[in-house]
Amino acid sequence: MDAKMAIAGFLLLLFLCSGVTVQSDASNHKYKPGDPVPLYVNKVGPFHNPSETYRYFDLPFCPPAHLTEKKEALGEVLNGDRLVEAAYKLDFRVDKDSDVVCKKRLSRDEVASFRNAVIKDYYFQMIYDDLPLWGFVGKIEKDIKADVPEFRYLLYKHIHFEAIYNKDRIIEISVQAIQGEPNHLVDVTEDKGIDLELTYSVKWKETDTPFEKRMGKYSKTSALPHHLEIHWFSILNSCVTVLLLTGFLATILMRVLKNDFVKYSHDEDVADDQEETGWKYIHGDVFRYPKHKSLFVAILGCGTQLLALAMFIFILSLVGVFYPYNRGALFTALVVIYALTSGIAGYTATSFYSQLEGTNWVRNLLLTGCLFCGPLFLTFCFLNTVAIVYSATAALPFGTIVVIVLIWSLVTSPLLVLGGIAGKNSKAEFQAPCRTTKYPREIPPLPWYRGTIPQMAMAGFLPFSAIYIELHYIFASVWGHKIYTIYSILFIVFIILIIVTAFITVALTYFQLAAEDHEWWWRSLLYGGSTGFFIFGYCLYYYYVRSDMSGFMQTSFFFGYMACICYGFFLMLGTVGFRASLLFVRHIYRSIKCE
Repeated sequence: MDAKMAIAGFLLLLFLCSGVTVQSDASNHKYKPGDPVPLYVNKVGPFHNPSETYRYFDLPFCPPAHLTEKKEALGEVLNGDRLVEAAYKLDFRVDKDSDVVCKKRLSRDEVASFRNAVIKDYYFQMIYDDLPLWGFVGKIEKDIKADVPEFRYLLYKHIHFEAIYNKDRIIEISVQAIQGEPNHLVDVTEDKGIDLELTYSVKWKETDTPFEKRMGKYSKTSALPHHLEIHWFSILNSCVTVLLLTGFLATILMRVLKNDFVKYSHDEDVADDQEETGWKYIHGDVFRYPKHKSLFVAILGCGTQLLALAMFIFILSLVGVFYPYNRGALFTALVVIYALTSGIAGYTATSFYSQLEGTNWVRNLLLTGCLFCGPLFLTFCFLNTVAIVYSATAALPFGTIVVIVLIWSLVTSPLLVLGGIAGKNSKAEFQAPCRTTKYPREIPPLPWYRGTIPQMAMAGFLPFSAIYIELHYIFASVWGHKIYTIYSILFIVFIILIIVTAFITVALTYFQLAAEDHEWWWRSLLYGGSTGFFIFGYCLYYYYVRSDMSGFMQTSFFFGYMACICYGFFLMLGTVGFRASLLFVRHIYRSIKCE
């Protein structure tokens, strides 16, 4: 039954998410002179608050006679896109000097609405032949001649489109307000009704840039030479960190462990009754199963799934799926791949749970399914409510919520159950080189810096130091208007993050065992996942120091979704840390004679 549901859900998923690639209004993007090419208006909002966006016609612009909404894919809706055909007519290769869009009388409330938009530095986004273009609603002028500085709020009533074409294809388009033309501005400073006439002009120019490279201009800003130097400096810094850690770990493995092996072998030959010390002393406790093992293996299951999700996303980015402004492609890929990889979480959790001699695998499977999705769902419910109150485009329509629920119930859940059943029936046994004693040994008193919190701070700092430079560009892209397209460098940084996390966790686990502390299972997971706390700390720094975001809605969206992302990093890197430590611990205890 679960297999049939999974197959049916997979087919539904393909149908619902078939819009991963944005389709143009003309299938081949070819036009003849005079052909109508629709211009879609998307959204408006404060420039410094990227999550706080509203429908274009929430401002009192002139709507067309009939509002025609463009059908959007799942990822576009999740991205907050709400495309409506504009009243501007931009026919292919047809120049226009000053066409009138409409004439209307603005009421006091409409003037106040425009004035508020100018004060908050509102921008608008439009889409023309799948090419994005942006402009500002108005500008603020400061009267420096007056004794007391006065501000005038001016609305752009005329905008100029400049389009570039190559034969029968559109290569580039931009929109701007012509500066220095007082007739193209209207003063909305005073709280009174005014007459408004909206006009526009269009200028077409020819170029020899091929159609295949028309998206190149959007990625140039992220690949400028000085930016690339910073990216490569980040990688060099990370590589140095990796080399230092590798040398440090190699020293431990080659010298300290070698001395330990020689010492323990000598002790066995000389005096069998001699008291053991160090990590060999706890060989009867080191493989004792951890407390709360159901939660422990649920974290491993979710972390393994998120690691697989990250790797698949990187593969898609490296093959060019996420080219600049392929609207919604990333969100669609995240939903689809997360749903399809849920079987990995189910299999990993239940198979390891069975190895730890767990009995209630059904409860463990439910915990695995809710461990990451639960907090994410609660966060989404709160933030979607906030967006509804603000009437923002970030509020998902009811139909989209139904689609997500169907994907979760018909794809994610059945695959999770199938993976859990496969894991339960795997019959794998936990490989422990040493026999576990009946009663645990007492852990000797340890200094304060050996505690969990200080060790987590040390474990999280080094991996974070390897990625913090790249974090700035990622944040500027996700929570700003910058473009990030250097996925190869990001992938290298991600691999370095995984390696550093594994190395530092193994090193701290060894020191813990050498201090005769055998409760390393949870500690190794916390060591690896501690980088998530550092990333959240960087969120605080970025919001209050590096950005100009403000307002309850933007603050809620930023910290709400970043908390979920940092939680995901905690699960994923915690899994990496534990797996690396488990391999290390098994290796060293296989190398000695355990009684």
